[in-house]
Order: sequence, then structure tokens, then C-alpha cells
Amino acid sequence: MENSTQLANRFREVLLNGKWIANTNFKDQLDHITWEEAITKIDSLNTIAALAFHINYYIEGILHVFNGGELEIRDQYSFDLPPITSKEDWESLRKNMWDKAEQFALHVEQMSDENLDADFVDEKYGNYRRNIEGVIEHSYYHLGQVSLIKKMIREEVS
Repeated sequence: MENSTQLANRFREVLLNGKWIANTNFKDQLDHITWEEAITKIDSLNTIAALAFHINYYIEGILHVFNGGELEIRDQYSFDLPPITSKEDWESLRKNMWDKAEQFALHVEQMSDENLDADFVDEKYGNYRRNIEGVIEHSYYHLGQVSLIKKMIREEVS
């Protein structure tokens, strides 16, 4: 269980409460972005809202597998963000992301080493540990993008 607790804590660090690796996390970044900033398009870059949706899409998809469901997520749909047209839409996306992230972390905490080393859905996807670590690494990658896009938006305004 020590491995699963460490993985869950690493996941929480990037999504909910950490400062160790990037000196920030998704919650800290997204809670200080207005809905208008979240949907601001800079050149060909994804919007902050699209990146948040993208990360949450994978969290929800893997969480669905954790809960006994099929692997239904597909890369081609991972940026299919519903329109964000209000503060309420943006708050809803963020709340869903924080709720799913905590559910994901709680599930990871309960996994035994045997579970972590078991095949994730199919041998071709590797084991559960690899997929959890992949979500963590993928989240850091996009967290960096969010941070930079946020700076670009705020520099344009000032």
C-alpha cells in the first residue's frame, strides 16, 4: 500500500495541492483564471478550458475502468469541450475536475502492489502503475502549457 499511497500523493500534487515539482498545480492555476480567460484563444494553442477538459477526460476515463467499466475513452474525443459561455460553466468544469481527481486518488490509494502490477484492460496498455504514472506525467505537461498560456493572456491584456 505504500506504493499506492505515494502514487496517489503524486497525483494529488499535480492536480489538487502540490507545489514540489512545478511550484503550482492545476487547482491553483485554474482557480485563479476567469471563464473569459479560460476560453481565450492564443494563435493555434489550445485554450486553458480545453486543456482542463482534456486532462479531466482521461481522469474520468481511467476512473471508469477503476470502477469496473470498459475503457471507452479515445484520443480523438479528448478535446471535445462543450461550450463554456458563463462563469457557471467554468465553475462546473473545475468542480467536476476536482471531484474526479479526488475520487481517482482515493481509488489509487486502495490499490495493492498486485493491482498496480496487473495489466490495465489489455496487456498492450501496460499495467495500472504505468497508466497512473502516465496520467501524472501528462498532467504536468499540460500544467506547463496552462501556466504559459495564462501568462500570455495576461500580458496581452496589460
